[in-house]
Amino acid sequence: MSQLKTAVVILNWNGRKFLEQFLPNLMACTGEAATLIVADNHSSDDSVSFMQKQYPQIQLIQNNENGGFAKGYNDALAQLDAQYYVLLNSDIEVTPHWIEPIIEMMDKDPQIACCQPKLRSYHKRNFFEYAGAAGGFIDYLGYPFCRGRIFESIEEDLGQYDEVCEVFWATGAALFVRADLYQQYGGLDADFFAHQEEIDFCWRMKNLGYKNMYCPQSVVYHIGGGTLPKSSAHKTYLNFRNNLSLLYKNLPQKELKKVFLYRFILDLIATLRFLCKGSFAEVKAVFRAYIDFYKIKEHNKAKRAQFVQKDDLSCMWQRSLVWNYYIRKIRTFKQIHFPF
Repeated sequence: MSQLKTAVVILNWNGRKFLEQFLPNLMACTGEAATLIVADNHSSDDSVSFMQKQYPQIQLIQNNENGGFAKGYNDALAQLDAQYYVLLNSDIEVTPHWIEPIIEMMDKDPQIACCQPKLRSYHKRNFFEYAGAAGGFIDYLGYPFCRGRIFESIEEDLGQYDEVCEVFWATGAALFVRADLYQQYGGLDADFFAHQEEIDFCWRMKNLGYKNMYCPQSVVYHIGGGTLPKSSAHKTYLNFRNNLSLLYKNLPQKELKKVFLYRFILDLIATLRFLCKGSFAEVKAVFRAYIDFYKIKEHNKAKRAQFVQKDDLSCMWQRSLVWNYYIRKIRTFKQIHFPF
């Protein structure tokens, strides 16, 4: 079997309604530019029978368990021989020619490890979407933000981010990645289960000297929160636990004590805010995240030894996003004065 140029892989878990809603448009807009694959993550709904009956022409990979977003993709992509993978959420509406500009860019520059399209909101179509907007960045304490989105403040797309740009991380909602690098460097960290695993992978790529890019000539629309709603305590748990692992795995040794001290203080403040709101499930989620992070700290220490941690942190914003957002009232990426 010959190698595929580009494999677009949708990881599905109980998402038959999204497959039914978005596959026709995806097929029409993708055409011959890529091969479509659906990887089912051990769904309990009728996703598999739906695909077998309605789309027998699309390759269906069936994972033996629901190991989460990260493991699910690792298991599925290990079965594919391609030059590029596109990890595409099932709740995304693509637009015509969404594949070609990114693949052309990556073909021209072998130092590009990952790339993302412009991510707009499916329901508020003139606005960016939370999960990736116009490319992701991170402050020195590990708080992610995007061109077009800082915390819950989401900008309208007025063309202000219409230039190609190197970013810190590319969204996992529509992640173009060089397949050989994905396989060579372990893919997504399966211990993350879901959330921030793409930031971890992109950080590893940057530490190895590769680039992550944003390509505005490709546009997709994302519903978001298709598996876990924003108010989910489990999502809070995953975000806190995974963010600690993200920092511990990728920061240089000299930064760890300082950053973890500051983060503990800020996370304690966040927990007190949850408590004042009566969000007891969220409070429990933060405590559980810290307990579980320290349970796997030695495991993460072994991972640190496998990869490079660069002392050069110029690619991170060397200010506190929390301070600038809540105290200085910075709400847009333009106010941050990129490049840093």
